[in-house]
Formats: sequence, structure tokens, C-alpha cells
Amino acid sequence: MAAENYTVKNVDGFIITGFDHLQNQNLLGFLILITYMLILLGNGINLCIILTNRHLLKPMYILICNLAVIDIMFSSSCSTTMISVLLAEIKTVSYYSCISRTFFYHLGDITVCMALTLMATDRLIAIRLPLRYHSIVTNSRTCLLILLTWLIGFATMGVVISVADSVPYCQPIIRYVFCDYPSMIRAACVNPEPYFFLPAMINLWLLCGQFPFIMCTYGVLAYSVTKLSNNSSKKQMINTCLSHLIVLLSYYAPKLVSVLLTRIGVVLNLTERNAVTIVASLVPSLINPTVYCTRTKEIRKRLADVFLHKRIMPQL
Repeated sequence: MAAENYTVKNVDGFIITGFDHLQNQNLLGFLILITYMLILLGNGINLCIILTNRHLLKPMYILICNLAVIDIMFSSSCSTTMISVLLAEIKTVSYYSCISRTFFYHLGDITVCMALTLMATDRLIAIRLPLRYHSIVTNSRTCLLILLTWLIGFATMGVVISVADSVPYCQPIIRYVFCDYPSMIRAACVNPEPYFFLPAMINLWLLCGQFPFIMCTYGVLAYSVTKLSNNSSKKQMINTCLSHLIVLLSYYAPKLVSVLLTRIGVVLNLTERNAVTIVASLVPSLINPTVYCTRTKEIRKRLADVFLHKRIMPQL
């Protein structure tokens, strides 16, 4: 057949085959379902607690809300496909559903990185310039910066998705576990290597640009904390920074491991590659709300008050 017959218009959908070789598909499906429900529950609780308490409508908590929204979008874009394939045994995803999920998956990947950068910058200003913090970091400026990160994400992903939407597709088969840019490009009847240059540049920006900046920020924070004379303030700052570091490492660790393994010549098979992808897509979104619920004093106190109120109500 001529190559022009294999255009994107002739592909109505894709078949997800990344789980076909697994024996216990239902067990994995239930694990992913439970993880996804916990992600929705944890991030939903954080959003409700912060948005319903006007005393928590401060820059740091607005940034936590932004991260919660990203986590929900990021996990939903991939979890729903995997749950559908593993539990409902629906392996077919329509073309436009696949490309939209690809868009929101990578949008979440980019915006969560920029959200972590904003949170690190917020903590840096709070510790280095405590007297000027409230005049520099206002709610309106925080919301404006969050909006800017989303606009950057939408613009970047608009370019990436336009590439995926323009290539001809030879087969409706995706060998991975959900729709993303690499899986779609590998399903196209083109040499995939040139099409990976753009996402490689984006990953370079995330790993070699923003990640070192964030780590330098926390290096400055660690030095500043050691200079504090008040033990109470020092403990509070350490707890806050530790929470941010746990969230940061949960996002970057899988990426760094994948890059490191590639650089030292370790070739991952399809199963191992899919496993790394699943962990990188779900674990950070599960850890983030857990960290902020348990390690942020105000959220923890508000959550305790809510449950205490519910326990007392029937006795009234």
C-alpha cells in the first residue's frame, strides 16, 4: 500500500497491548485502582481543607492547591486507561481520546516541575527575606505565576501534540500501558528518532535546568536554617523544607534513575520500562497529598478538627 493511505484520518483508535503478557492483570488493575482512588481522596481532602478555610488562603497553600490539581490531572490521564484495560478489558482507545490523554499527561509532567520550582522559590524568599516576604509574595502574584506556568505548559504541549497529530499512522497498536507521546510516535510509520528531539529538549530543561536550580535553592535554605538562633523557628523551617524535599525527590527520582540506567548502558525491556513508567506516573501523586496532610501543621490540625467534629456530632 502507498504510504499516503496510512494517514491519521484512517486510524480510528489504538489498541493498548502493554499488559498482554502479564498473568495477574486483575491484581495489578486493583492496585492501580486503589492507588488512583487514594490519589483522588488525598488531593481532594487537601483542596477542600484549604479552599474552605480562608485563613489558609496564603501563597504556600495556594501552591499546594495548584500541585493537587496537577496531580489529579496527571494521574487521571494515565490511570483511567490502565484501569479500563486491566479491569474492564477494554483495550481500545479512540484516536482523539488517546491524543487528548497524551496532551494532559505531558502537560501535568511539565506543570508539576514548574510548580515545584515555585514552591522552592517561595520557601527561599520566606527564609532569606522573612521581613519582606508578605510584601513580595502576595496571593495575586502567586496566582499570576501559577497561571504563567500553565500557559507555558499549554504552549509547549500544543507544539508537541501538533507533531503527534501530523504524523501518518501505520498500525493501531500501542505497545505501552497508556497513551503518551513516545507510544504514539512509535505507532507511526515514520523513523521515530527525529521526533524524539523535541521531548528530549524538554526533559533536558526539566532535569538539567529546573532540577539543579531547585537543589541549589534548598542548598541555600539548608545553610540559612543552620544560621537561625531560635530553635523553634529552626525546627519549623526544617519540617517545611523536608516536606518539599520529599515531594521533590518522589517526582525526580524515577526520572533520574531512568536516565542514569540509560547512560550506563542498561537496556530495559518492555516490562521494565512499563513498570518504571507506572511508578513515575502514580507514586509522586500519591506521596504529595500524604506529605502535606501529615507534615503541614495547619492542614493536619484542620483535618483533625473535621474528624473530631464528626465524632462529636452524634452525641449532641
